[in-house]
Amino acid sequence: MSARNFIPERRTLETLREAAACCQGCDLYKHATQTVFGEGPAAARLMLVGEQPGDQEDRQGHPFVGPAGQLLDQALTDVGIDRDDAYITNTVKHFSFTESGPRRLHKKPTARQTSACVPWLEAEIEAVKPQGIVCLGATAAQALISKEFRITRQRGQMLDSERADWILATWHPSALLRAPDAAARNRMTDELIADLRLAAARLR
Repeated sequence: MSARNFIPERRTLETLREAAACCQGCDLYKHATQTVFGEGPAAARLMLVGEQPGDQEDRQGHPFVGPAGQLLDQALTDVGIDRDDAYITNTVKHFSFTESGPRRLHKKPTARQTSACVPWLEAEIEAVKPQGIVCLGATAAQALISKEFRITRQRGQMLDSERADWILATWHPSALLRAPDAAARNRMTDELIADLRLAAARLR
């Protein structure tokens, strides 16, 4: 089973969002609250792609509205990108988690779950036709650039892509939240901002 079984023939963002709400392309739909589809202008020049919804995204139904989203908003502001001008989405549309008492803890989606969901992302790219794509984290980079892509070695590289004029990958904001200490978090924050500044320059 895959998301391909649920993608409509007419592929606008509206029809895709409606169809994705009923997706059962992998088992994540069984426990998630809802599908969290991408949001932003249909003709956005920039697409930001994360890994999957988090706890708050799953509850609210919108991408990047939790702690990682707040960090992303600040980084975008720092480089002069208006979040409302970008299309923001995730590689996987349902929240993957494990329960720890009353808390739901992020669990990296499996390769099969990611592969099953990628057709939604491909359809979003086809509908929006962005000038550039920024992959936030390894899951998005491995889905859109190469399965061998490593953020620690290749982040910040401006690459050619069949999906857009250019594509680059950088840290997912949630990685900053998991940094082992303040020094590492500050370094990663600076790198995230530098990479987004590079993207902003290409858009001007």
